[in-house]
Amino acid sequence: MKKILLILVPLLAFIGGAFGGDLLGAGKTPTETASADSAEAHEAGAESGHGTAEAAGHGGGHDKATLEMDWFKFPNQFFVPVIRNGTTSAVMILSLSLEIEGTARADVETREHSLRDALLNALMIAANTGAFDGNFTAEPGLERLRAELLVAAQRVSGASVKRVLIEDIGRQVQ
Repeated sequence: MKKILLILVPLLAFIGGAFGGDLLGAGKTPTETASADSAEAHEAGAESGHGTAEAAGHGGGHDKATLEMDWFKFPNQFFVPVIRNGTTSAVMILSLSLEIEGTARADVETREHSLRDALLNALMIAANTGAFDGNFTAEPGLERLRAELLVAAQRVSGASVKRVLIEDIGRQVQ
């Protein structure tokens, strides 16, 4: 009986959640859902100060596709050894994404390996200069790291790279 309950309870919870989600979105057509999602994203961007170029007043006569931003997520994590006194004391593990212009996706995808090399080089320099010592998640340290990574990414892909997002960061002590 215990084994049956261990299987049945999560299954019922999953079905109940799917049914509840279906009920909440039942009155909307797919286009209404998409426009509501984009309106929420636009409002969130305007509140945080990171709105689209149109919201910032740069809408002029440009094509809408050139103004939209896109994200490029690196498919693999970055592993950066932290070496002290000739031995590896820790390994930093990072997941990175790049905010790029909407029209630059193809260019960034073709330069993925060069971008990865440039970002890993910047991460190695940061590791060797103490960026990952102590409280490496403090905001000033992360801002400095993002700025260094942005410079490295822009060296490879030009000004189409606008920001670097550090999605995950962790330190595995050896």
